[in-house]
Amino acid sequence: MRDAYHEELDSIGDSLVEMARLVGSAIGRATTAILDSDLKLAESVIEADKKVDELQHDLEAQAIALLARQQPVATDLRIVVTSLRMSADLERSGDLAQHVAKLARLRFPERAIPHDLHATILEMGQLAQRLMAKAAECIITKDVDLALQLEQDDDEMDLLHRTLFQHLIDDRWKHGIETAVDVTLLGRYYERFADHAVAVAKRVVFLVTGEHADELQQDIQPVTGVEGA
Repeated sequence: MRDAYHEELDSIGDSLVEMARLVGSAIGRATTAILDSDLKLAESVIEADKKVDELQHDLEAQAIALLARQQPVATDLRIVVTSLRMSADLERSGDLAQHVAKLARLRFPERAIPHDLHATILEMGQLAQRLMAKAAECIITKDVDLALQLEQDDDEMDLLHRTLFQHLIDDRWKHGIETAVDVTLLGRYYERFADHAVAVAKRVVFLVTGEHADELQQDIQPVTGVEGA
């Protein structure tokens, strides 16, 4: 009976990993779709989001059934509740990848992104994919150090996001209001996608340690001395 119980817990973890891998792939393909104005690829990303939604619904049903039947406590309860929260982050990540693809579809056959911003958008898409791959690795390995590192990696996305806005407010911007709105939305999609990857990693920290990541980082922060001393 206990073996079946732990197999169900493992199955929930496997579903989270699959969701993370699917949404990571989705953001990568959506980035290609919007940069290349690839309608077929955009449609495939939009359609594939149904699988992520199905996985979340199945995971929720499995977790709720587990809570009702087994009434887990302590670590096991933390696993189930935290997994539910991670699944919500991952489902939202899939929606954000879908938003990128829908923007590509909306502007087809035109390219939504001006050529001078291609490199920045490509870098944001690649970084988003890497962050989600790390989040998936955190779920598999329960590596707290790797999970804590994700927030630092996210600083790079924040920098890219600011770079994008620098282009938008530059007096030399010549691509019009509609494109400015598209770029603003796109930047937000990538920034939020990265935030969800970080949130997943933080939840892994809580799952393993019982402590929130922010509190744990404060505890291990090195003393650097008093400024001006």
